[in-house]
Amino acid sequence: MRGNPGAGARYLLRGFALLTQPGIRRYVAIPVTVNVAVFATLIWLAIGELRDWMAQLLGWLPDWLAFLSWLLWPLALLLLLVVVFYTFSIVANLIASPFNGLLAEKAEQLLTGQSASDSGFIGLLRDVPRSVGKELRKLAYYLPRALAILLVMAIPLVNVAAPLLWFLLGAWMMALSYCDYPMDNHRYSLQEVRTRIAGQRLTSLGFGAAVMTGTMIPFINFLIMPAAICGATLYWVERLREADAPVSATSRRSGDG
Repeated sequence: MRGNPGAGARYLLRGFALLTQPGIRRYVAIPVTVNVAVFATLIWLAIGELRDWMAQLLGWLPDWLAFLSWLLWPLALLLLLVVVFYTFSIVANLIASPFNGLLAEKAEQLLTGQSASDSGFIGLLRDVPRSVGKELRKLAYYLPRALAILLVMAIPLVNVAAPLLWFLLGAWMMALSYCDYPMDNHRYSLQEVRTRIAGQRLTSLGFGAAVMTGTMIPFINFLIMPAAICGATLYWVERLREADAPVSATSRRSGDG
């Protein structure tokens, strides 16, 4: 496999540094606001449900097993965090997808002096249906693979590989989701994005793993979306744009994935 996972992870760190640039800062506000709003809402809803579920579960336990509550609460909270963080990434990207594309456009303009388009907010509004549609296609790509791993978890002996498979799928989806924003500005289809990042598979997985880790760090996760977009734009400009993978002109013009 080609690439370097360490180089991929560094693209996220460089993305954080890019957020401080004067030409970028104002385009960060909306993704950050969406992140905070979605995360706070999910946590509020999830904690309320968790209290009810735990109350029911502990109510079923006989008195002599009451000590298990000390074990069940930490496990339940850990599961809650995993579910919330994965849901958070999906919902936040879905809501903010048009603004994410605009941030990628401005980041590329800062890095190269050129822009995929110069349509600004008017173009953003015009592209909302297409941007949301593409996010839904990413979800449709993810769900069957997630279901397959769930089935693997039910198979004795084979299920020991499930945690690694979850990690690899999560890292791959983070790379695919965020690299799509700068490439979508050039009307690359989702299939073409997958082909390009697969050409630098280890770098892509390193980038995606760093993003996935960042989503689980409190407060850092509020900035992870814009930082990942900037990092993915750096990755696009420096490596993916000149990748050897063929790109069909017809598919690029259609922008469908």
